[in-house]
Amino acid sequence: MAPILIEPTIPAALLVLDTNVVLDWVAFDDARVRPIAAAIERGDLRAVTSDACLQELRRALGYAQVGLDSAAQALAYERYLAHATLFEIPALAVEEGLPRCEDADDQKFLELAWHARASHLLTRDKALLKLARKVERSGGFAVLAPEAFLRAAPHLAQG
Repeated sequence: MAPILIEPTIPAALLVLDTNVVLDWVAFDDARVRPIAAAIERGDLRAVTSDACLQELRRALGYAQVGLDSAAQALAYERYLAHATLFEIPALAVEEGLPRCEDADDQKFLELAWHARASHLLTRDKALLKLARKVERSGGFAVLAPEAFLRAAPHLAQG
């Protein structure tokens, strides 16, 4: 009898999604992030989040411009939680060499990607995108807009 060959599984890429990208997914069903969301829901990609990121998401879901009632806010939040892994950043964590974002509110996404060893931070935030080259050199992860990520991974758009 021939031995059964088991192909090693390649771990799915680990992503950090900033709040606006998460909103595009769970609140707006934005076509620009739909392939990424579908890949996360299938398990082809993994999303990681933190308490600080979830707190920001909860606040953002309640903004008037998002336009969700409390039931829709809860559904959107639960949808994200069902597909994101909560990562706890160590209390005494040091990010030596990680660039500082000019918008202090966005630093949490950089720190999460750094400590969780994510491959990518997906954002449309100009302050974060401005740091992309510095972060990649020092942090080992890429900071990209979702559209740029999809151009680099066209197979995701095909499902």
